[in-house]
Parts: sequence; structure tokens; C-alpha cells
Amino acid sequence: MHMTKLKKLAASGFTLIELMIVVAIIGILAAIAIPKFAALIRQSGEGASKGNLGSIRSSLSIYYGDMEGSYPGQIAALTIQSKYLGTIPNAKTPNYHADSSVEVDVTMGGVSDAGGWLYNNETTDPNVGALNVNCTHTDTKGSVWTSY
Repeated sequence: MHMTKLKKLAASGFTLIELMIVVAIIGILAAIAIPKFAALIRQSGEGASKGNLGSIRSSLSIYYGDMEGSYPGQIAALTIQSKYLGTIPNAKTPNYHADSSVEVDVTMGGVSDAGGWLYNNETTDPNVGALNVNCTHTDTKGSVWTSY
């Protein structure tokens, strides 16, 4: 009787082919899931950049109101005594540039496609106070970053 229990225990394992099938299924699922996961990470970075852009633009609007119709010479002025912003948030352009809060002035040459922020501080320009992302690449929806 003791021998039959041992035979049942030995017969209850998986065969090599069953294990190979399970490994193949897991590999197929991983091959599908990893690209989807990478796309989701890129989209989250894009959403963060758009949110940061909105935050800085809101701070610029409040500054404009407080200063009775003038924009700061640099967006870094928004962080003085943390009145409008604690820090300048990063522009995130996934897959193209490292996250950066560097400001490029429109008057100093405009879009350089180096990442960071593109700020128009030219007082004679009708678009003074405009803030964009300094990147000429496209996001996941095909929109150019500078168009935001």
C-alpha cells in the first residue's frame, strides 16, 4: 500500500512538454505586454509635460495680473520667494530629450529642439508671454510639441 502512494506522487508532476508550453505562452504574453507598457510610460510622460505646461502658463497669467500687464523677463522670476511656483517643473519629451526645465528665449533664436521650455519675452512681439515646449518632434498622437 505504501508503494502505490509513491507511484501516485511520482505521477502527479508535470511533463517537460507541458512546462515548455507554459513557458511559450508566458513568452507570447510578454511579447505583447512589453510594447504596450512602453507606450503607456511614454503617454504618462507626455501628460506630465502638458500638465507642467499648464501650471507654468497659469502662473504666468497670475504674474501678468499682479504686474498690471507685463510678463517676466524669464520664467525663473515666477519662483522668487515661491510666490507663483516653488520650482520650474520639467518639460518631459519622452524618447527625444532628457527631462529639462531649461528656458530658451524666443528672442535668442527660438526653437532649438533641445528640450526644455520655449518662452517669448520680447515685449514688442504680440505673442509676448507665450510658453511652449522646445521640441520639434511629435507626441504619440502626431502633434508637434511646439504646438502646445
